[in-house]
Amino acid sequence: SDPWSNIGYWSDHQIIYLQKLVELSNKFHPGKLQEFLVNNIFIYSNVPYRIKSYEEILKDPRNTIDFDSNVHQSILERTEKLGADGKLYWAKNNGIYKVNLAEKILISFLTRLYNFIPEGGIWLNTQRPEWNDANNALVGNGLSMVTLYYLRRAMSFWIEIFKSLDVEDIEISEEVELLFLSIYKILKQNSSFLGNKITDNDRKRIVDLLGNAGTLYRKTIYGKGFSGIKRKITRDQVIDLFETSIQYIDHSIKANKRNDGLYHAYNIMTLDNNEIGIKHLYEMLEGQVAILSSGYLNINEVIEILDALRESKIYRKDQNSYMLYPDRQLKKFMKKNTIPKDEVENSKLVNELINDKDQKIINKDIDGELHFAGDFRNSAELKEALNSLNEEKYKSLVKTEGDKLLNIFEGVFDHDSFTGRSGTFYGYEGLGCIYWHMVSKLLLVVQENYFKAEAKDTDTKILEKLKTYYYEIKDGLGINKSPDHYGAFPTDPYSHTPGDGGVKQPGMTGQVKEDIISRFGELGVKINDGKISFKPTLLRREEFLNDSTEVILYNLQNEKEIIKLPQSSLAFTFCQIPVIYKISDTEGIEIEFNDESIKRIEGDKMNWDISQNIFKRKSLINKITVNLKFN
Repeated sequence: SDPWSNIGYWSDHQIIYLQKLVELSNKFHPGKLQEFLVNNIFIYSNVPYRIKSYEEILKDPRNTIDFDSNVHQSILERTEKLGADGKLYWAKNNGIYKVNLAEKILISFLTRLYNFIPEGGIWLNTQRPEWNDANNALVGNGLSMVTLYYLRRAMSFWIEIFKSLDVEDIEISEEVELLFLSIYKILKQNSSFLGNKITDNDRKRIVDLLGNAGTLYRKTIYGKGFSGIKRKITRDQVIDLFETSIQYIDHSIKANKRNDGLYHAYNIMTLDNNEIGIKHLYEMLEGQVAILSSGYLNINEVIEILDALRESKIYRKDQNSYMLYPDRQLKKFMKKNTIPKDEVENSKLVNELINDKDQKIINKDIDGELHFAGDFRNSAELKEALNSLNEEKYKSLVKTEGDKLLNIFEGVFDHDSFTGRSGTFYGYEGLGCIYWHMVSKLLLVVQENYFKAEAKDTDTKILEKLKTYYYEIKDGLGINKSPDHYGAFPTDPYSHTPGDGGVKQPGMTGQVKEDIISRFGELGVKINDGKISFKPTLLRREEFLNDSTEVILYNLQNEKEIIKLPQSSLAFTFCQIPVIYKISDTEGIEIEFNDESIKRIEGDKMNWDISQNIFKRKSLINKITVNLKFN
């Protein structure tokens, strides 16, 4: 019923999925991103949500968004006349407002930086969960290190892209320029704290500065909109902002390394007058995938995390795989909402309430145990109930002991650490669950680190250890299991495996895309500078055929073809062109064209023209044979 309900969902997806797409773009279309950075062909959606001011967010971090019905109505009217373009942001001259990619990238980063809490992560205060939907109750006091890890990867990439830009000045909207300069100044002026433990008081002061910069930007955009005036910033300023931000991110990453060698995924902020404290949650697989993706770790640190994961409470031996978080036994219902007696035995307020048999705040059961009244959902409701006590004797006691009782209430329930179904369910990505999409993400990020290490001529023993971990993770996936072990047909994708049974929730889960990307990585298909190469260093010898066989495929003309494969070969298609790997005494590529001519290439890389021919599916190539020396 709400056409905007999906906007802003899954914040870290917006960073890492965009990032992986632009990384691919850079490999397939070198130079295109640089062109986009200065070309005004990008637009904004006019979303009728209005994020509250930083001051209001501090008062109630769980209630931070208003819906602007007037803007919504005007968008509907414009959409009725113009179609989907009506949902875009329109300039004051009544045309669609257009900006360059530099502005779009900057605004994606800046809007996270003004929610940055040093040593804690990105503040989840906009009523939307992170990727891990099972943690959706973290909104409010939750902080995401996951998004911070991915921001680091993204910023590192864009530093190199901006360095390769052949212009010095970049035009962006004057409103974005003001936000850019404000955050740039705040980070530069407070960088002396880096390398040292930041006090809770200094953390609050930095967060205040960043939060108010965000408020000013939003107030301008919501109130006046974009003026249409463009201002110039320099390429070097952008690079310096990103490099400075990475210094803050690295400082925070260092502060979030756990004693067991893993890294924190989510934290909780505690707000007390002029201080912001950080409280850590339990270990999560999601955090390890994100830190492994960040680019922060050297290859030995990557190995250390994989070692620690295998020894952690996240590992499930029966499935040879990894849970989202450690399994644990929840309190039985009758054990919940029990107030420790030693915390209230000297409380005059509690004793008076019990003696007067006033059960609006505290109940005493037949065993003498004390409990808070069952209808309190949070400490705000308890505070309201305390303030509503009419008797004069209570008013003075509430004044002296009310805060203590509120603290006891939070100690009993620990609402700030409530994550959602991840901490309350035993299925649906809950306790004891393996979530297969995240395991496939782990597989892919280990592969990425393998190729990075290989490119740096890393020691063979390290590469072999990474390769071993890669295939241990892959062997835990369903495709390598029996139906009895997996709990279903292993070729079908499923959402999760709870602790008490086989896989649940069949369907086209996100796992599939990571598995496809990982498979092409195993096959050694790489694209760089718009050129295809075949270097299957991660491929296992046992995948090659022991006997000759035939495969059926459909070519670019949708015609059925039968290809004969010899012993010690394997085949796959890329852009619908058959690629045959053959173990041979020689190395090189043979390209068979449709006119039966053959081109032989020494090495493992094809040139630009042939690669572009394949990408564009021009139907000039019949098949590609890659001869490999294989140990």
